[in-house]
Amino acid sequence: MIHLYQHPKNNAPIFLLLHGTGGDEHDLVPFINTILPDAGYLSVRGEVNENGLNRFFKRIRPGVFDLEDLAIRTEHLDQFLTEASKQYQFNRSSLIALGYSNGANIAANVLLTKGAVFKAALLMHPMVPRRDIQTVDLKQTPILITAGQHDAMCPISETKELEKILTGFNAKVQLEWFAGGHEITTAEVKIISEFTKALN
Repeated sequence: MIHLYQHPKNNAPIFLLLHGTGGDEHDLVPFINTILPDAGYLSVRGEVNENGLNRFFKRIRPGVFDLEDLAIRTEHLDQFLTEASKQYQFNRSSLIALGYSNGANIAANVLLTKGAVFKAALLMHPMVPRRDIQTVDLKQTPILITAGQHDAMCPISETKELEKILTGFNAKVQLEWFAGGHEITTAEVKIISEFTKALN
């Protein structure tokens, strides 16, 4: 998978960065420089091309995911993380997943299919990736969900359902609402920064 890698400094964590629809591996790097400058990152580009827009998995139409492709792409991402951990010599279970929109959805699906494979997860404006979920144990994995109260792409009910699903699998979920839509707000970045610093 096309990606960027930056090794951390001063024992800072490594973030797995997963962009939203139409983004690429450069999009979320500025977040790291803002919230934790010493942190490392593994920033991945989605391999699906939807009318010229990068995505991590196919969809049938907006809001309706291609579940077969989602399963395949989730396995591919999981395998890539194992390979990257060997290539760059880091412990993959120490990764903090940070995903926005489509990237948050595939990060959530990794959690729901693989269990507690991340140190923590920061899911910005996610949806429920799938509902045919086998039982997993997220073992008190810290998860921050951020969402807009007026997000036309991600209804409030969808966000609350994902929180319920993750909590039901023993994740430690913090849900934060913001007075906005699908865009990432300054207040959101501040909460993400505070949440991340509290992990160390």
